[in-house]
Order: sequence, then structure tokens, then C-alpha cells
Amino acid sequence: MRAFLAIDVPDDAVQGIRRLQSQLPVGRAVPRDNLHLTLAFLGEQPEETLEALDADLQTLRAPAFDIRLSGLDVFGGRAPKVLFVAADPVPELLDLQREIMAVARRVGIQPERTRYRPHVTIARFGRGLDRGGAARLGRFIEAHGTFSLAPFRVRSFSLFRSILRQEGAVHEELATYPLTGSPDI
Repeated sequence: MRAFLAIDVPDDAVQGIRRLQSQLPVGRAVPRDNLHLTLAFLGEQPEETLEALDADLQTLRAPAFDIRLSGLDVFGGRAPKVLFVAADPVPELLDLQREIMAVARRVGIQPERTRYRPHVTIARFGRGLDRGGAARLGRFIEAHGTFSLAPFRVRSFSLFRSILRQEGAVHEELATYPLTGSPDI
């Protein structure tokens, strides 16, 4: 099962992102239901491994925290693959992500060893952009690069299953893990 751990983006923030997406000159906007802040992409995992991960995550204790989404950037360099809104790398978020990675490794999951850049992907560009598309994207980022949303409280994170379909991925929430200082979910 293809899985990942992520923070849901609250409705107010989703509305702001959707307004921004409506102005995109290129690419495919990420659907509303797929907007999230990834903590760890787990790849294909056996169900038993995800059950072990779930059991360990049930015991994880981390504080609730506030986070702000601001600024636009791309992954893929000169041949952008995705456009994202960056998330402030607050210490509580970075600590949570490190803890999650440690739990994943303990149960036998070996996530990719890439530098963690907290973000919400808002558009995808398939195989990349041609020169004209890249220029339009550059102008869009220049015009909207200071995009920012009001901070929001992170009270939980979730384990998701990602089902790949012709029209794009569908995400199914499998479990939710409350953070301390937040009401039971």
C-alpha cells in the first residue's frame, strides 16, 4: 500500500490556496482534497508494516503548534515538476517530522533521505514545462511569490493511503494522531 504521513490543511487555508490556484497560468492544480503538508512519504509498504507504524505512532507525544504557509517555490529546478507554498520550518514541526522518521525506521520503513522542506504542493507540471510555460510560471511566482496565509494551529497529523488513478491520486485517511495540548479527535 502506498502511504504517507501528513498534516491536513484547514478549510480557511485551503480557500486561500484555491484562490491562488485559480490564477495559475500553467500546470495542473492539486485538487482540494489532496492539499496537505507532508511529514513523510513512506512509499509502498505491506499492511503489517503500516499496522506496526500505527501502533508506534499511537504512543508518540508531541506538542500542538502554530504554523504559517508563505512564499512560493518549485521542486525540479530549471525543469519544474511541482509548485508549492512553503511552510515555516518552526522547531515543533521539524521535531515532529524527525520523530516520525525515527518511528518509521524502527518499524522497518526506510524513507528517502532527502532534506525536509515543509510545504504544500499546489500544482504539478507532469513531465515539466516548455520554455514558454516556464516563463509564464516565472512571472506567476514573481507576481505572487509573497503569498501568505494566516497561521493555523496544528492539532494532529494523519496516516494516508495514496491510490494512483489515471486522473490523479486519491488520498484516503487511515488514522489520525492527536498532538498534546489539543482536544481528542
